[in-house]
Amino acid sequence: MREGARQGTREGSGTDAIDPGPGPAGGPGRGRNRPAPVDVVLPCLDEAAALPWVLARIPDGWRAIVVDNGSTDGSAEIARGLGATVVHEPRRGFGAACHAGLLAAEADIVCFCDCDASLDPALLEPFVRAVRDGESDLVLGRRRPQGRGAWPPHARAGNLVLARMLRRRTGLRLHDLGPLRAARRAALLGLDLTDRRSGYPLQMVVRAADAGWRVAERDVPYRPRTGRSKVTGTWRGTWHAVRDMRSVLNQPRLTAPVPETVTR
Repeated sequence: MREGARQGTREGSGTDAIDPGPGPAGGPGRGRNRPAPVDVVLPCLDEAAALPWVLARIPDGWRAIVVDNGSTDGSAEIARGLGATVVHEPRRGFGAACHAGLLAAEADIVCFCDCDASLDPALLEPFVRAVRDGESDLVLGRRRPQGRGAWPPHARAGNLVLARMLRRRTGLRLHDLGPLRAARRAALLGLDLTDRRSGYPLQMVVRAADAGWRVAERDVPYRPRTGRSKVTGTWRGTWHAVRDMRSVLNQPRLTAPVPETVTR
């Protein structure tokens, strides 16, 4: 049975409507009296063509939280019709959308995934196991391009530069700062993330490293996205993203609580 729309407030952005969607049995937004074990945050800006495939790949029992960031192609309606919880974030920015989804999440473990069909959310299952079993505090997907055009040269070059800068700043020997990731919700909130643009994913990793988190990386296939990238589709977009992330690397060190380890 469909729940009524809830209202959630967030700092500096007023009130945002949160619609849990119709929640078909076994679907990404299925009705329940308790939180799903895992919430998957999917920042979305005009991804109508990709949404059906992405939402169909959400593992059974998990909840999909589609954060609509000002779409004009009916993305929110499509996501809602497919059973996802839809959050409306009026402030444009990848970080704004991701953080709105994190604030709307209720599960113990929260995952993030792009909504453009370049990454398969089903690949998050081993990420979640590693976090749940106490092997890692934050698991990231290292993108491995599949097919021509999956990862344009300028975007790959920008990612390489950032990975090297991150290594100098934190000592983490990561190869990618991709969007596919998993961690505990309470611990993520404890990082007090403030970036609301392209620097959000990097700030998450930097602050996690400063707090002594165990950060792991797993290879994942990376396919050509559906539609055109809003951030790294051009050299100019890539440059702006690198500039945003460079400012994150120059921020002073902060610490946050290390996530509690749960062993089973």
